[in-house]
Amino acid sequence: MSLSTYLREGEHVGLRPFRLADGPEFTARVHESRHLHHPWLNPPATIAEYEAYAAPLIEAAGRVGFLVCERGTGAIAGFVNVNNIVYGAFDCGALGYGAFAHSAGRGLFREALRLVVAQAFTPGDGGGLGLHRLEANIQPGNAASLALVRGAGFRKEGFSPDFLFVDGAWRDHERWAITAGMTVA
Repeated sequence: MSLSTYLREGEHVGLRPFRLADGPEFTARVHESRHLHHPWLNPPATIAEYEAYAAPLIEAAGRVGFLVCERGTGAIAGFVNVNNIVYGAFDCGALGYGAFAHSAGRGLFREALRLVVAQAFTPGDGGGLGLHRLEANIQPGNAASLALVRGAGFRKEGFSPDFLFVDGAWRDHERWAITAGMTVA
């Protein structure tokens, strides 16, 4: 993959926008990763589901999706989305993300999250999102996700009972956030 394709790149990964043409690779990775994702998230597993999921990340205001790709091969390692973006006095977005099984445990998402935070906090006239704050809401039992945000410098801000409907039930979540100017690991 050409370096110019990436919005941001690190030593091992690059971030690029979603494309509808990514559906076959994305859904194949979802199938390989069911054991990793359950019960924390349920990414789209068919081409039709992928297209419905990706289209707003490509076209709609208020959310942006990034595919995390391995720089050496261009293979999709996972995704990080910034959802519910609100500008004005808030300048905030909420993160949603998932690694795929072949990339888990290799440090790729620590690097990817650092890149997404940098993209989010870069002013809009500099090609970024111009946000001041990013939030991540994580189920208390999701140790890997909690370790990821903690390692990236997010601070725990609270606990929300019955916060999101996931895997057939309302699930409790811990609220984590980072603001522009905080040190990112």
